Amino acid sequence: MADYLGWAGTLTAILLGLPQLIRLARTRNVEGLSLPAWQAFLAVGIGWTAHGITIGQAPQIVASALSLASTIPILYLLSRHLHRNFLLTLLPGLVLAAIMIGIDQIFGSGAYGAVALIPAVIANAGQSVALIRAPHVGGVSVLFLILAVLNQVLWLAWSILVADLGTMIAAGTTGTIALFNLIWYTARQLGVPPIWPTTASPERELSRPG
Repeated sequence: MADYLGWAGTLTAILLGLPQLIRLARTRNVEGLSLPAWQAFLAVGIGWTAHGITIGQAPQIVASALSLASTIPILYLLSRHLHRNFLLTLLPGLVLAAIMIGIDQIFGSGAYGAVALIPAVIANAGQSVALIRAPHVGGVSVLFLILAVLNQVLWLAWSILVADLGTMIAAGTTGTIALFNLIWYTARQLGVPPIWPTTASPERELSRPG
């Protein structure tokens, strides 16, 4: 059962970023997207790839490594649309990932799970803030939000079966925030207005000179 859940989590993790990448590439619309959130997703992908190698779990290695195939292009498109240097855009995620890997190697899985919450919460809570404050959320893919919830549910069940404390901590917390994002996105689509809306719309950011 653990193997089935692990590979199911792998499949959803691989597919997770694709809907958002396709939507962003097709529409060039960044409304409701959070750059810090995707920088944190980069750290999550790298950090959990290394953690999977450390604990010898192939599903986690494959899922986390292949998730980068959508995260990095999304960051490239966001940096281009927001007129930011691509390498500097990657830097915060790379630094966070290095910190996560170091803690995993020195202090073990439990400490890693607690620290891994930081980029996971930044990623999902950052997206929460964007969904709450953005004047419009047309740039966000609802399929991405649905897969985010499903992915964390699968990894939480997997971590319980294999008794990996780090994944239990991270998946439980991240899944809760991901569920909030899906609910709030639905509310926005049903007409709930933004709270403390941002002063500049994404369209203005797109037209801002570099």
